[in-house]
Amino acid sequence: MRLCTFEIRTHVGRHRRLGLILAENVLDLNFATAWRFAKEGKYSPQPLANVLVPSNMLDFIRGGETALAHARETVDCWALERADLGPDEETLVYVRNEVHLITPLPNPPSIRDFYAFQAHVEKGFEKRGQTIPQEWFEMPVYYKVASHNLLGTDADVHWPSFTQKVDYEMELAAIISREGRNVNASDATPYIFGYMIMNDFSARDIQRREMRVGLGPAKGKDWATALGPWIVTADEISDPNSLTMLARVNGETWSSGNSRDMHWKFADMIAFLTEDDVVQPGDIIASGTVGSGCGLELDRWLQKGDTVELEVEELGVLRNQVI
Repeated sequence: MRLCTFEIRTHVGRHRRLGLILAENVLDLNFATAWRFAKEGKYSPQPLANVLVPSNMLDFIRGGETALAHARETVDCWALERADLGPDEETLVYVRNEVHLITPLPNPPSIRDFYAFQAHVEKGFEKRGQTIPQEWFEMPVYYKVASHNLLGTDADVHWPSFTQKVDYEMELAAIISREGRNVNASDATPYIFGYMIMNDFSARDIQRREMRVGLGPAKGKDWATALGPWIVTADEISDPNSLTMLARVNGETWSSGNSRDMHWKFADMIAFLTEDDVVQPGDIIASGTVGSGCGLELDRWLQKGDTVELEVEELGVLRNQVI
């Protein structure tokens, strides 16, 4: 399933809802499930739907296999009748351009960004006149990403006043499905709910300065992170370790890569994170930048007005304009 968070305007303000992408339409999964329960004669169909298929992404992920199973049953049922309205005249389906897609998971418990592609790591150290530290080959290191400036597809990225060098970074992100502690890498696959694209926008001049101190990155990263355009559930990804990745700026291809080049796989990241610690449903873990997947490696820099498109096979296109 391709799951999104969409926003609609009503006479009592904006509302965010859990949606399913269906070609050019978006299905409201919570209201559609209430419609199904009403058809089946269940008592209190809407309160029951609120429990089993919640209207927000984080609670839906926390619902685990039960929520996914009910959502799939709802989709199958709706596909037979294609109803437009629920039992209380709730809107079940929208045309895509009628709603605003925001970042799929607006309130993740945490975001941790790893440094998993060796080609990217090598290039970064090479530019500093250094070689990769041995420690990088011994453990999958990461930094924490701020979750208060998350953007969705087609959202504008505002150029910060404190930087002269804005860069894109093409990454793959996985969403944790369940709580886990001391998880072996060989057992980690069921802990992934799904995948999406991540653009870890960076202020390179600020990042370079703060990294000299030995902490970070922080200020150079925290001002904007784009995620989307939706979450594709893990069961619909043929092979997460073999996905073609492309970055275009104003329609011109700048970067190309493949997730097969990750030195550290998501299973390794989960195993490392859960060593005497826990991951929770909704946690986001990101791959770090694919080789050649940023302007820093290419000595090419974004300009105000540029549109950046990150396309990952089976995951869609994440599009943002820098203004």
